[in-house]
Amino acid sequence: MTTVHHQIQYIEFLSQDFDRIKSFYTEAFGWEFTDWGPEYTAFAGEYVEGGFGKGKPVSGSIMPILYSDNPEASLEQVKVAGGAITKEIFTFPGGRRFEFTDPDENRLAVWTKE
Repeated sequence: MTTVHHQIQYIEFLSQDFDRIKSFYTEAFGWEFTDWGPEYTAFAGEYVEGGFGKGKPVSGSIMPILYSDNPEASLEQVKVAGGAITKEIFTFPGGRRFEFTDPDENRLAVWTKE
């Protein structure tokens, strides 16, 4: 991954079920995982890296936002993978987005330029 001064470089979440969360993000976004023992699994995708530590997430405490060239297709992928859509695609100044929770109730969004 390219490093850029002051760019968010890595993001960590909590999960109580690594198998379930890895399955969800692999199916929804194609992320690949590397286990680092029973308490941590790292993920990588194009332009994103992070990890999941063992623990119960606090829903709504942070909302990462992913970019998509095709939010309609991304929304369907999230649904098929088992995510819960909390806000269908809506328009805002500069783009469109939808919001969802993953199987551990972490809150995320996907957006596109208008």
